Amino acid sequence: MAFHKITYHEQYKFATLHNYGCTFRCSFCSYKLRSGADGRPGFAFPKPQRYLSVDEIKDVLRELRPEKVYFMGGEPTVAKELPEILKFAKEELKAMTKLGHTNGSMLPLDDLDGANVGFKAWSSDLHEKITGRPKELIYGNFENAFRKGMQLAANMVYIPGLVEADEFKGCLEFLSNLSADIPFHIMGYIPVPGEPYRRPDDEEMAAITDLCKQYLKNVAASHLTTGEALDLACRDDRFRVKTVAGE
Repeated sequence: MAFHKITYHEQYKFATLHNYGCTFRCSFCSYKLRSGADGRPGFAFPKPQRYLSVDEIKDVLRELRPEKVYFMGGEPTVAKELPEILKFAKEELKAMTKLGHTNGSMLPLDDLDGANVGFKAWSSDLHEKITGRPKELIYGNFENAFRKGMQLAANMVYIPGLVEADEFKGCLEFLSNLSADIPFHIMGYIPVPGEPYRRPDDEEMAAITDLCKQYLKNVAASHLTTGEALDLACRDDRFRVKTVAGE
């Protein structure tokens, strides 16, 4: 089991299943900004006291009847029950299904309509250093999912001194060769305690944004402070959700 919480947005009619754990070991993961991070690979939160059973999840979703069912992490594809819940959401609820964010290591999946994939680097050595996994798997999975018609978006964290313009260029060229219409989001690095990297300044963010716009048509950027990252609902009403099951 991996899903430990379900949240719901009444206005926008989406339910989100939250899981624990990840297949990557990124030391700068922003989930570590939350209390209790212990630095172990795949663990950015304290372990939940309990997980929701598949039956519990289905019962909650049946009552809510959401128009959309999202899955968030950690990495939502670590949940072995994910395929069953996806099938339930599509066949019984007739809902749109999406991985709100994923590292792409398990794409594509049956009954999954869309995914927002976080790319970490373009260089093979740097990708493996950051994640512990080969780059080819992620990029190959993204292309396969795109060819199958999945609604895909992509993002990458801009980290001065680690993930810089050359890493973005490689990823951008890959994406633009698939379609210049793929939405792309640049996330300015939010310093994680114990990591040596710094937050980019405004000029650096503007420069990397201009670079991305040379390749893709739909580019957005966020440059959050630590406080803003920990209170996203203050900036975006899509995060004003209520917990309907679990912790």
